[in-house]
Amino acid sequence: VQLQASGGGMVQAGGSLRLSCAVSGRVYAMGWFRQAPGKEREFVAAINWPGRTTSYADSVKGRFTISRDIAKNAVYLQMIGLKPEDTGVYYCAARKLTSISSSVSGYDFWGQGTLVTVSS
Repeated sequence: VQLQASGGGMVQAGGSLRLSCAVSGRVYAMGWFRQAPGKEREFVAAINWPGRTTSYADSVKGRFTISRDIAKNAVYLQMIGLKPEDTGVYYCAARKLTSISSSVSGYDFWGQGTLVTVSS
């Protein structure tokens, strides 16, 4: 299984970005995590298989939306109202179970990360 994240970039506060994660191989629930410089990797959002249930970190609720396209074997993270504290490397992750997990240890596969920088 391989995951390829893309879509990161530099935006001003209040801007929007859409991250994509292309998956090769069979996976089930998926999630997005982020890691700011000097901080631990933290949960952002997750979606179950086949995509009827989602979960979000409190810090992104109402601003970020996770979705998936089963046919394309991809997961997305639409981010609006970006804030400087959203800056970090964003990782997509996948697991062999259908249920959601908000824990880093709950995922079996990880992408390489894509950098999001939000300037004030």
